[in-house]
Amino acid sequence: MEVFYYVVFGVLGIVVATLELSKNNKDRINTSSAFTSFKNNYLVVYSLMMAGDWLQGPYVYYLYSTYGYSKGDIGQLFIAGFGSSMLFGTIRGFEQQWLSLTFSKAVFFGNGLVAIIAGLFGNLLVHSFSLGPVAPFDAAACFLAIGMAVILSSWSENYGDPSDNKDLITQFRGAAVAIASDEKIALLGAIQSLFEGSMYTFVFLWTPALSPNDEEIPHGFIFATFMLASMLGSSLASRLLSRSSPKVESYMQIVFLVSAASLLLPIIMASLVAPSKVKGGGISFSGCFQLLGFCVFEACVGLFWPSIMKMRSQYIPEEARSTIMNFFRIPLNIFVCVVLYNVNEFPMTVMFGMCSIFLFIASLLQRRLMMIADKPKANDWTPLNERNAEEAPLNI
Repeated sequence: MEVFYYVVFGVLGIVVATLELSKNNKDRINTSSAFTSFKNNYLVVYSLMMAGDWLQGPYVYYLYSTYGYSKGDIGQLFIAGFGSSMLFGTIRGFEQQWLSLTFSKAVFFGNGLVAIIAGLFGNLLVHSFSLGPVAPFDAAACFLAIGMAVILSSWSENYGDPSDNKDLITQFRGAAVAIASDEKIALLGAIQSLFEGSMYTFVFLWTPALSPNDEEIPHGFIFATFMLASMLGSSLASRLLSRSSPKVESYMQIVFLVSAASLLLPIIMASLVAPSKVKGGGISFSGCFQLLGFCVFEACVGLFWPSIMKMRSQYIPEEARSTIMNFFRIPLNIFVCVVLYNVNEFPMTVMFGMCSIFLFIASLLQRRLMMIADKPKANDWTPLNERNAEEAPLNI
């Protein structure tokens, strides 16, 4: 393995360790014992399930390519996995600041520490033990089975509120009313969709971008480096969210701008460095610079998740939160599926350019959200049919 990978990984590791060890009491939030127990159980299950996911992540594209699938075929196969991965749950009954802490720790551990270990372990299985790209998928099944056992033994069924049973059309009608009546909800949904669309496109792009001529790259180790960068971002988010200033609406503008700039790097390198026609070998000079840019983007991803969850808890009514976010994921899913299905029709630079433009638009929308953050919403978000029902007795 080239020294370059070790240097990048080592520098990121030192920065993350320094940030974590330098935390003081202002960066920590005191919680109740009941919430601490809930948080620890949630983090254990989340980490186990994410371990199963992260073991597979670095090798999905590589595995398909070893079976002879083209980039277009792999893009179409990605559609199935993407379409089934866009489900999120909501947590109820605790203070918003405590939930923000949990979201930050979930990203730090499940999407950071566990992902790093999973990437290194997958790299060990594939490259050191020469077990092939299927080995991480077999190991992932074991972790997922352990997570299922923990859930069955410690989680009770959440049947929801029986008085809140609504059909799908009613739920989406309520979501449409909420979006139309509150600009903050519309902005937040659009921001998340733009960022997630860019992020999931990047998940597909990073492997062919770093090895356009079938260069030998350590997928697991690179993935672990990305996750270390994401861990750095979540560590920064933990510090920022525990303080009253700067507000999340303010610093996220910078996060979106930096992420947009980081995904422009492949376009810049393609215009400055002539593409190599030599197959195989190690990572190229332009690939090294792209890897650094991708690490910056992953740091922005680490900042994004706990921050967007904090804003969702502030602006979107809890009882309608899941439906509203799923409402915005409809165009997001369509966009990503269209891009992946037609991936052969778009040059790599065009796809990165689209992602960068979306992130820049997200920054503009974030600025607008910051400007109206303190304004009360003009209308009640409650679905029209429910409001009519509530007002009916007044008309008798």
